[in-house]
Amino acid sequence: MKIKEYLGQAYHIDHCINSKLEQISSLHDLATEATSKVSDIPRSATRNVHRMEDVIVKLIDLEEEVNQDINALVDLKTDITHLIKKLENHEYQIVLEERYLCFKKFDQIRYRWIWITASMYSACMTEH
Repeated sequence: MKIKEYLGQAYHIDHCINSKLEQISSLHDLATEATSKVSDIPRSATRNVHRMEDVIVKLIDLEEEVNQDINALVDLKTDITHLIKKLENHEYQIVLEERYLCFKKFDQIRYRWIWITASMYSACMTEH
């Protein structure tokens, strides 16, 4: 596995976690849905009486998957942090941390560095 692919795994896991959290929210809404329809039509004799149970089981399973994914993400981010800290250049460390641990786009990182550089330049000019 190439280093860029390795570093990109954290983003993928984070994206999967967010997707599963949305699914959990949807299932939770479905499980707590309390709509009753008043009708003269009798209920079907073959209705699914286990529907709520099925939704709750799926909800629990998905929550456990999210917890496992979160643990994997924390472990991976710890490994990535140790790898990045091996670099001697602190600016490189910051850029890589923002990109691969905070999932910022390079444009966001670049604009921040431009602003920092401009602020430092301005501060130096006002002192002298």
